[in-house]
Amino acid sequence: MKKSFKILIYALSMLGFAAGGIIIAYILINGIPNISPSLFEFEYTSENVSIVPSLITTFFTIVITLVITLPIGIFTAIYLSQYAKNKYLIKAVRFATEILSSIPSIVYGLFGYLFFVDTLKLGYSLIAGCLTVAIMILPTIIRTTEEAILNVNPLQAHASLALGATKIQTIFKIIIPEAINGILGGIFLSTGRIVGESAALIYTMGTVAKTPISLLDSARTMAVHMYVLSTEGFHVEQAYATAVLLLVFVIILNFISGKISRAIVK
Repeated sequence: MKKSFKILIYALSMLGFAAGGIIIAYILINGIPNISPSLFEFEYTSENVSIVPSLITTFFTIVITLVITLPIGIFTAIYLSQYAKNKYLIKAVRFATEILSSIPSIVYGLFGYLFFVDTLKLGYSLIAGCLTVAIMILPTIIRTTEEAILNVNPLQAHASLALGATKIQTIFKIIIPEAINGILGGIFLSTGRIVGESAALIYTMGTVAKTPISLLDSARTMAVHMYVLSTEGFHVEQAYATAVLLLVFVIILNFISGKISRAIVK
């Protein structure tokens, strides 16, 4: 029975690996031949369908969203794991984060449109899109950070307190450094969702193909850029090329994230 179960796990793992490999191969085969210098021109036109404005917008979106989300998410996790005593409050917050993480992105997009774009009069803008995506990734940041903190050996915290350290000193000098791998894992996972998000951003950030110069400018990320090109029907080949460049962007992002993680741990 145990051997059969192990074979089943290996078979399913290989099936998932093969499916991912087929998708990546399909993107590369259709996208690489369509990569041209015109895709890297600084300004977008209907002729070159440049990816540079959307690439810059994607970078801005990642930075702004994380700047908004990380303080809220990490400090909420610290409060839940270190300070909160009310079991009902903890359960309520955890239940709320689980519900928020399961809501489809299109619903977040509708909320972002009704609240940020319409009610707050931010319009289709970079800041409206970032605020919407920040709400989307907040549950991931909270849950992964809380789990990472709870997995730290409590004896280390007890020893720190016994030596005269304050609660704040123990949290930031003992617990957080020990939990940093789990915290970074949640951040990298959230970054991947930001890069791949399109539905919510179409309703909040818009689809203007230009480099934003202010937070109130409408723009489009790489995922939205690829979606628009494919749905218009005039630049499907460039959409495949954009998919390849998006894949490369994610690989580079993961490589940099890994380097940062190892540097921090050392």
